[in-house]
Amino acid sequence: MMVVDQYLWFLHLDRRMGLDLDLGPLHIHLYGRSVFFMWVTVGILVIGGIAVSASRKPELIQKWRTWVVIAVAVGIPIWIGQGTTAAVAAVLAVVAVVEYGRLVSLSRVDTCVLLALAVLYPLAAWLRPSLLAAVPIVMLFCALPSVLGGDVENGGRRSVFTAFGSVWICWSLAHLVLLEPNAYLVCFAVSATDVAAWCGGKGLRRLRWARQPLSPLSPNKTVGGMVGASIGAFIVLTLLGTISIGLLIAVSIGGLFGDLLESMLKRQAQVKDAGEWLPGFGGLLDRIDSLLVVLPLAYLIG
Repeated sequence: MMVVDQYLWFLHLDRRMGLDLDLGPLHIHLYGRSVFFMWVTVGILVIGGIAVSASRKPELIQKWRTWVVIAVAVGIPIWIGQGTTAAVAAVLAVVAVVEYGRLVSLSRVDTCVLLALAVLYPLAAWLRPSLLAAVPIVMLFCALPSVLGGDVENGGRRSVFTAFGSVWICWSLAHLVLLEPNAYLVCFAVSATDVAAWCGGKGLRRLRWARQPLSPLSPNKTVGGMVGASIGAFIVLTLLGTISIGLLIAVSIGGLFGDLLESMLKRQAQVKDAGEWLPGFGGLLDRIDSLLVVLPLAYLIG
């Protein structure tokens, strides 16, 4: 009972912190959990930077540099509020749609449909969330270009992939806005859990049961990785002071399923990565595949 009491005491600690910064014309006076999240992020990046520098492995150093850029480019807009979060979600969705269109060989017209939804869904989530109830109808209308074009040969395939992309990418990323003010918390937890899954897969690989792959789609996604992801999600959500059974399932299991889902598409396209422009990761889809499943799950059950 003492351990449980200590855990509950730590979990319910007040994580609101203040930040007072006066640098000439710049005046920042904040108080809340967002300041705590900022310092946790900075601390982990500093510790990670020291670790990868000590390892002297170029690929790890490259990934760490990319993490720093992502933390600033995505974290600050989410930190500011819903409007800038909607803008970030739209930008991420547009880039992801372009990569997805190449991955599944969508036509230009179908890709344009998804690009429009990539912007409209986050805007709807910000300005009028009730409009997202029309998502199933929009999925049906994703078949419109094929129907009007009379595409008998590939119309079914085009319609299915366009409708799937509208949900998997555009609708999912709109949940960045719907999850405010906890959007950054979820993004941070997913990133940390991805690292924990990698550590679990590597650390437990000597155990036979841990080496068992979760799916033939990706031999690197193992039972050991799933154990690592579950433990990592529990630790990081406890550290951040927001944990529930639903959120734990969303972050740990949802993240692994998101990885496998993209692996299936890449196997079909016979490519290693969805892109080549993001140093250390490949493309944007390779970085946010876990997030695309976790975001709606965290909103619905978290």
